[in-house]
Amino acid sequence: MTTKKTNVTLVTIAIFVATFLTAVEGTIVSTAMPTIVGDLHGVNLMNWIVSIYLLTNAVATPIYGKLADLFGRKRIFIIGIMIFIIGSVLSGTANSMPTLIGWRALQGIGAGCIMPVSNTIIADIYPFEKRARVMGFNGAAWGIAAIIAPLLGGFIVDKLTWHWVFFINVPIGLLTVLLIALYLHEKPHTAVGKIDYLGSLWLTLTLLSLMYGFQILGEANFAWTSVIVCFVITLVALYLFINREKRASDPIISLKLFKNRTFVTQNLATMLVSGFLIGFEVYLPTWTQGILGLPASLAGFAVTPSSVMWIFGSFLAGKFILKLTPKQTLMISLVFLLIGSAWLALLPQTTPFWLFFVIATMLGTGFGITITSTTVTSQRLVAAKDMGVATSFNTLARTLGQTLMMSIFGIIMNGTMNKGVAHSSDLNIGMMNKLINPQTASSLPAKLIPELRTILYQALHNIYLAGVILIILAILINSLDYRHSKTTN
Repeated sequence: MTTKKTNVTLVTIAIFVATFLTAVEGTIVSTAMPTIVGDLHGVNLMNWIVSIYLLTNAVATPIYGKLADLFGRKRIFIIGIMIFIIGSVLSGTANSMPTLIGWRALQGIGAGCIMPVSNTIIADIYPFEKRARVMGFNGAAWGIAAIIAPLLGGFIVDKLTWHWVFFINVPIGLLTVLLIALYLHEKPHTAVGKIDYLGSLWLTLTLLSLMYGFQILGEANFAWTSVIVCFVITLVALYLFINREKRASDPIISLKLFKNRTFVTQNLATMLVSGFLIGFEVYLPTWTQGILGLPASLAGFAVTPSSVMWIFGSFLAGKFILKLTPKQTLMISLVFLLIGSAWLALLPQTTPFWLFFVIATMLGTGFGITITSTTVTSQRLVAAKDMGVATSFNTLARTLGQTLMMSIFGIIMNGTMNKGVAHSSDLNIGMMNKLINPQTASSLPAKLIPELRTILYQALHNIYLAGVILIILAILINSLDYRHSKTTN
């Protein structure tokens, strides 16, 4: 009996749609957040609508990678999307904040499958020389989502109800499932080995406690006791996880991966770069709205060139990884990022809007090369049977970098603004919140706006200085790799 041939085009479209679905989810929910909070009366729990989704997404990612290696990409991909769809439906029917947070956790568990298994499927159906280009197109879904999501979210909230922010995932998700079910064909997958349940438990506890600890750190009035408890649990759970993986016959994440210096340096570097990436994408619109006073619809376009150039960077990555070592390819991308991040950190408060397009162009090229090349390299460094685990670990590194750095950036932002406001009896944090939103900034006394903008500028300046440090650390880590790293697969 012959195995049916995969329809590469339709499967690629399905993967792109699935990636777009998860990419659009974060922004579209943020757009609808004020309406959701107003309806469900839970402003004190507002941050958890986003945080719990990120937490469960990160925790689920490495587990899906192992399951995809054991049971096949197709089956696990469909299961993950169906969990995401069910979580979306239940989130749309929520009638209280705690209920919505619970269903968002389920939605995040489903979403944790999509990125790592998508990239693993791409590795399965495309030869190495074409892989980077396809991953670049797939990664561009995030840029397209950044443009479409605010417009779509605003339309849904204005014309329908916030519930449809979640319900809209259902038909798109089902279309993806249908395309994958009909057109992705892989050899029959018989599980070799068994699921490492105990390792999964300790890994889950490690990630949850670590990320929750950083979430607490990002809050305005946090208790050090809670933070210390979280980090102690993280250390204990990590020790138990490593001890378990050493003895497990089929570990959830093979510790052998970390004996390869190139694999370690590539993933540490992409974690740091992803931390800078989230700061660039989240806080640049804050600059263009709060300091330049531009409307939200225009301010968001400041990061658009980075999405376009991400594709170009992926094309370059495809060229580089065929001719250069992983260390050399990564160093080229980090030079782009170092110049762009330093430029961003040194900008004066009077910077014109057009200059952000130039910086975003340079950074987008660097992001495209980095994220694409580290993903492809992580896949090539392992045997085919471990490709799902390697891909999911790369995705986990990026998610961890973004989640942890968002908390640190929040601490920098809040600390700088509180310090600035404290120097004047006429100012308060409430005014800073109004300043960031162009719709409410006009209600502030005109004489106070210049001082408020200076405080906001200093906060953003400090955030981007931290971004430069991240890129420098990535360069130092990459320099620890072997001079002539060779891939093994």
